[in-house]
Amino acid sequence: MKTSITNTSITEGQKKQYLRFVEDAAERALKETGLDKDGLQKLIENGDEFQARIVTDIRELSVSNQFADEETESNYGYLSGYKPKGITEQTNRLRELFPGIGYADEKLSEQDLPPNAEGWFAIPRWEKIAPTYGEAVQKVFDLIKQTRNGAFHNYYEGQLGLQYLRQSQKSAKAWKKLGCQQKDHDILVVSAQFGLCHRGRSVLRAREVMNASEFGLGAYAVGIMILTHPERLQHYDDLWIDCAGDEFAPGAGGDFSESSCFKFGGGEVRFGTSWFDDASDRYGSASGFLID
Repeated sequence: MKTSITNTSITEGQKKQYLRFVEDAAERALKETGLDKDGLQKLIENGDEFQARIVTDIRELSVSNQFADEETESNYGYLSGYKPKGITEQTNRLRELFPGIGYADEKLSEQDLPPNAEGWFAIPRWEKIAPTYGEAVQKVFDLIKQTRNGAFHNYYEGQLGLQYLRQSQKSAKAWKKLGCQQKDHDILVVSAQFGLCHRGRSVLRAREVMNASEFGLGAYAVGIMILTHPERLQHYDDLWIDCAGDEFAPGAGGDFSESSCFKFGGGEVRFGTSWFDDASDRYGSASGFLID
């Protein structure tokens, strides 16, 4: 599976070191290959292929191999025709669903999307919805069930408290940063993707290949996105969604060894959990992206 590389978090120091490596490698190649005038000219004439090979090597060497065996080929996608909606349409819908919720800094959606992001999404701060994360998730579930005429099932009904469900440390930190950047708004604007980028990867592998600016989305954020984009899950063969920003402890035993997920079957959206190390072609982890 291919993984795009972003440079959103590259520092100036890293960039200088990287360019120095490239320059040193070019000088080393000249010495060790014994290139003469004709050979160098041929390389220049094949410049496009030369650059393409360099890019391929950079991709391979810059991605961690940890959990690399937890990937499988996947052909599942957005069968039901989901496309990201405009931010104004989303915020208007959210104010219908959550009466009294405030506004968003919609101008943020005029920025260029970072690599791998599919669109800009409107996500209310969960603190504006309920006192705890789990209660906010439950309210979102209630609305999914209501807007789908009852076609929603939670396999873990009554198990959304802190002893069962929590945000991952990276996800919680990312949402806190977004909240600080958009401090005067109830609805946060975030660039995200709905699972396609990480399809076929386990949650552990998806987290591993995410760079510093990418973070997994949890049940709350994904549930909100399903509310504003109901066509995302309408068919059994739609790509199902791992919520890599969540951690779940079966039996409330303190072992947060699973993540939450959404799938579709029997004509309804279903909420459940999946093992962190389970790679399935049916699932892809949804993620968001920070922009400094």
